Amino acid sequence: MNSDPVVYARRWKTLAVLALSLLIIGLDNTILNVALPNLQDTFGASTSTLQWIVDSYLLVFAGLLLTMGTLGDRFGRKRALLAGLAVFGGASVAVLFVDTANQLIAVRAVMGIGGAMIMPATLSVISNVFPREERGKAIGIWAGMASIGIGLGPLFGGLLLEFFDWQSVFLLNVPVAGAAFLLGLRFVPESRDPEPGAFDVPGASLSIAALGTLVYGIIEAPSRGWGSALILGCFAAAAALGYGFVKWELRTPEPMLNLSFLRNPRFSMGSLAISLASFSLFGAIFAMTQFLQDAHGYSALQAGAAMVPLAAGLVIGATSSIKLVGRFGTTKIVMAGLFGLGNILVSALTWTYDMPYWPLGLWFFFGALSMGWVMGPATESVMGSVPPEKSGVASAMNDVTRQVGGSLGTAIIGSLISSLYGARIADSVSSMPHAAQAAAEDSIGKAHSIAATLPTSEGAQLAHAASVAYTDALGIGFAIAAAAAVMAGFAVRRWLPARHANDQSEVAPIVALPAAPAVEAPAV
Repeated sequence: MNSDPVVYARRWKTLAVLALSLLIIGLDNTILNVALPNLQDTFGASTSTLQWIVDSYLLVFAGLLLTMGTLGDRFGRKRALLAGLAVFGGASVAVLFVDTANQLIAVRAVMGIGGAMIMPATLSVISNVFPREERGKAIGIWAGMASIGIGLGPLFGGLLLEFFDWQSVFLLNVPVAGAAFLLGLRFVPESRDPEPGAFDVPGASLSIAALGTLVYGIIEAPSRGWGSALILGCFAAAAALGYGFVKWELRTPEPMLNLSFLRNPRFSMGSLAISLASFSLFGAIFAMTQFLQDAHGYSALQAGAAMVPLAAGLVIGATSSIKLVGRFGTTKIVMAGLFGLGNILVSALTWTYDMPYWPLGLWFFFGALSMGWVMGPATESVMGSVPPEKSGVASAMNDVTRQVGGSLGTAIIGSLISSLYGARIADSVSSMPHAAQAAAEDSIGKAHSIAATLPTSEGAQLAHAASVAYTDALGIGFAIAAAAAVMAGFAVRRWLPARHANDQSEVAPIVALPAAPAVEAPAV
């Protein structure tokens, strides 16, 4: 922790600036989804192109997190935060000059660079500004602010598109990033690792290659097929690169990621809880946008408004977990959040496509509340288990587990629901022409578009069959997500310590490993 009395006196103002910085990351994760139809009309983009407009940001963001967290520890977390805000805000302004979908994909990739600089810096600054007894509260507030952006993104996107064009969903980032930059200059203190050692270039290269290859495979798997040669090759390459990264980090005298952190169950089990909770909820939320707009018949604005309880639940969950952890310990609260998330997800098996809104509103709220009970305490568990001077790379590791878990959930749960939907509607469209049949089986949105071109009675039958098929598939997909959350809950119950050790030495002692005088980086 920083011992400067001025820094200590300003710590809550510092947290406000960090929360504002994080707000644009949360907004950007969800606000773009409601603009995709507008982007398709503007650029004549294919489904694959639309996917890459969304995923180019995610690919770069996830791939660079560990490296950017390490660079923040080395050169200064405030410097990393301000540079990230400048890059993110500048890229958002650049949409004014975009003429093609490929240019927009490039802009989103640059935004991913900025996001990878911002997110680990916010959490590592908290670890260096707040004492241990206040850190849990600060991280709970941090998690709540991140959640506000995620939950309100669809609503803000819907509102902006009612009055402005697609560029507005990017330009919203500019004043937020600008305000955070100016306030950060004054209220965010500089901190860095006093003994960073030599920069681990091979480790950084291997981590970027491994994470990038893994996330690329996850992104492409639903469209190319999980068993295709490209996807299997990506996963094999990611595994090989990841193995090479681990071997290198164990043997190099100055590793980018000290793998002894994983020996502390507060670190490893906290990361597991974050990863599987993100897998479950983010995969479900991705599918819910199609359910609300296609099966339930909501407009983009109505769907965004319907998801507002998500923001309230995440904020209340993250903030209430602070007192609950103080009373019951981390283990019970994280476990309760995971079990609660599992119960909420499996309740989708009882849904109908024409159900009233109030059960859906409760589903969003209590699912998000459960997620808040996981994210805040599990993040504090991870960050409290490492020395403050290494908080940047620990924050990045925390963010990697969240991003990769969420990406896997979106891809796997989304792909499963799509396959189940296609199988269930096949009989209803078997008499249609082949092209129309294939389109209707591909997605519920295409089925409803075809239904609109048919005579009234036939169109109503197809729309009904598609909505029923998608709702049934949704329930089964969410049950799989629920199983992942429940399994994580049992693991947390068994292995996650309730509290930090009183004389917290942060991590297990580093065991010196013999290294050859000249160790070459594994071949990439």
